[in-house]
Amino acid sequence: MFSGPRIQDFWSRRSLSSVVLACLQHSWEALESSMCSRRREWCLALELLLLPHWFLATSIQGHSESPVNALSGRNVRLQISNLPDKYKKLTWFYTPEQKIVEYEESSEPNYFKSKFKDKVKLDLTNGALDIHNVQKEDSSTYLLRVVKVTGNEEEWQVPLKVFDPVPKPVVDIKIQKVNNSCYYLTISCVVPDQSVNYSWRADSGPLPKELQTSVFNVTIGPQNYSKFYTCEVSNPVSNSSSTVPVTIHDSAGSFRVAWTAVWLVVIVPTVSGLLWN
Repeated sequence: MFSGPRIQDFWSRRSLSSVVLACLQHSWEALESSMCSRRREWCLALELLLLPHWFLATSIQGHSESPVNALSGRNVRLQISNLPDKYKKLTWFYTPEQKIVEYEESSEPNYFKSKFKDKVKLDLTNGALDIHNVQKEDSSTYLLRVVKVTGNEEEWQVPLKVFDPVPKPVVDIKIQKVNNSCYYLTISCVVPDQSVNYSWRADSGPLPKELQTSVFNVTIGPQNYSKFYTCEVSNPVSNSSSTVPVTIHDSAGSFRVAWTAVWLVVIVPTVSGLLWN
């Protein structure tokens, strides 16, 4: 049994431990509160730092125009359909970082030093951008940014894709004899440019859609063959075609196939977008 002094000493130590634990808990809570407070202050500072960028991003109204296709070497006009009647500043961009020309009210257009400096002109009546002698490397999504009199901004994206004229296709036929009354033809159409569409015609009319590729196969006989095949290649602004006649020679109960390449090349520029000579 504990005597009186020992009991008092025991309870004193226990009380001291409780006090120490309470102090430690209080210190931890204070530290945690301080860390949370600092974290809140840091978050608030970050929000204030990002606020102008957020406000700028949400205050710009964006639009997209229909894509413009152009033939290399020609002239093209980039124009939006609903330019505000009054504005303070107008800027055309080749990329979001590269300005082409900037115009402010009651001043002359400022053409920036770039590859466009001597080949573009700004139409002040409607804000259109005229590009002379356009080339494939001029392809881009152009940006028109307008600052209205209210201070609000609007942006228009105008995609431009420039194509070279479609080159002359080369048509080739490989002939494989199956038997005396049947031949297997592999007909190919080749152009250096891979970004083209293919279409085939025979003397009976267009071939089925599943055969509209660069190569197709057909089996023919003495009474079942086309006298010619025409390959047409095209891109959005031009097309070109070549025709090969196929001849049947019947002799001694069998037949053979012959063909001669005849190049009928036509390049027909088509207009997509606003072009002028």
